[in-house]
Amino acid sequence: MRCYPTIPPFCRFGVHSSRGEPVMEYTHLSEFEIRSGVLSIWTPVLATDAWRLDDRPLTSVHADYCASVDPADPLPGRGRWIGTVFEMDAPLDGPTWRETLRRWHSRHEGLRTTVRIVSADEPRRLVATPAAVGIAEQSVAGLTDGARINEFLRGALEERLSPLVWPHCLAATIEHADTGDFTVLVAADHSVMDAYSQAILILELRTLYYEVMAGELARESVTFGSAADFAVLERAKAAELGPDSAAVATWREFLADGAMPRFAPHAQRPAPADLPQPSVSRRLLDLSELEQLETVLDQVRHRMSVAVFAALAVANQQRFGANRMRTAMPIATRPDLRWMESMGWFVNVVPVDIALPTGADITEAMDLARAALRRSRTANDASWSRVFDLLDVIETPRFGISFLDIRVLPGYELVADLRGRTLRAESYSPDEVFLWVVRAADGLYVSTRYPAGLPAEVMDEFLTVFGQVLSSITAEVHPGPAADLLVPAALALADAATGRAETPEPADA
Repeated sequence: MRCYPTIPPFCRFGVHSSRGEPVMEYTHLSEFEIRSGVLSIWTPVLATDAWRLDDRPLTSVHADYCASVDPADPLPGRGRWIGTVFEMDAPLDGPTWRETLRRWHSRHEGLRTTVRIVSADEPRRLVATPAAVGIAEQSVAGLTDGARINEFLRGALEERLSPLVWPHCLAATIEHADTGDFTVLVAADHSVMDAYSQAILILELRTLYYEVMAGELARESVTFGSAADFAVLERAKAAELGPDSAAVATWREFLADGAMPRFAPHAQRPAPADLPQPSVSRRLLDLSELEQLETVLDQVRHRMSVAVFAALAVANQQRFGANRMRTAMPIATRPDLRWMESMGWFVNVVPVDIALPTGADITEAMDLARAALRRSRTANDASWSRVFDLLDVIETPRFGISFLDIRVLPGYELVADLRGRTLRAESYSPDEVFLWVVRAADGLYVSTRYPAGLPAEVMDEFLTVFGQVLSSITAEVHPGPAADLLVPAALALADAATGRAETPEPADA
């Protein structure tokens, strides 16, 4: 059985609202201050005979993920759920909110899908019709303090969210009578939601809520494609993979020493298994520093993703004496516009392997990082789960890096004013390390979670060196005489021509 990381390496978002608060930050619910108010839980409901077997398969990773879960686990959501929290800029009207959630489930087939496990067979897909879903409200009496509500919700999500038991998505509201608005929490098992879904659902639910209030019909769009239809394509491509496929060769080389790469394994110490992972966030570059760096990168024909991975590889070499940095990188797998506004799990993982000569400078490191990121593209469309099956690899990635430019997200500035945050469950992994690097509206940010056994000063020193290496690019990299012929728009055109960036998701993970 494949051992899945508690939370795969998806994106983190980090911009600041007009109030000066960090928002769209991939963080824990415990770190979000819920204002006091009246709590209600909103649960999707179906008649017992509403489910119909569906011949469309699960994606490779979804099927393996379900097989890795113990159906007797009393806390199936522990370390697995993801979600979103924000404050709706309108008063709470119960019937309007109920209809909002009903329309949302009606629109997205992935929210009306579950699985049936039959002995050792692959899980089968069950689907309910759009009209079959209702929404039930449960008021939680006597619980109005924000801190206690936060604690209650964390426990409820660990108990109720599972990839094996529907509903896989729950919502909560906290009504604030004093300010005439309400907080919204939407949480789901990872099998039905990825990081991009987490981000875009804020504006989608807000739009639906205002449409219902105005008595309008919900907007129709071809971009709300079914995650089940995507799974058909994913499994067809997975079936084409063989031992001689280019993607399999890329992964085979990545794992040539027989071990999944770890971050600073020699620095880790034994720690109790029940300790949650620490999490650190910091700004690496302010906007002025970032724009200077981007100007230099434009001139030497490198993107920010290249600089980020190069600087991480150099920091890894300087801090730990390692001339090779191997890491997993999540990428988006929404292959066309049909799925651009879908709720679902549309993420693949590819290997990035950057080898540096001893004492490499940042210019050489960027060239090598760019080559490594291009090489990883051979695995873009190859299900990492299927590749691991072909290579008899049981382990899953333990060290991951994700890069995101927040500005690709629609309406991110409005989301900031709604105090929007994407959430991940607390992880208890003893060996996973994930880094999220974000090009935000006001600077460059990094966030990480790491094992309790890794001393905090080790991670602090590594992130400090990472930031210093990034800052050095502006002073140390000197464009050649022809470099000024390239304008920044040419980079965007190059990305459009290839259809993929060298960076993760256009918005999970």
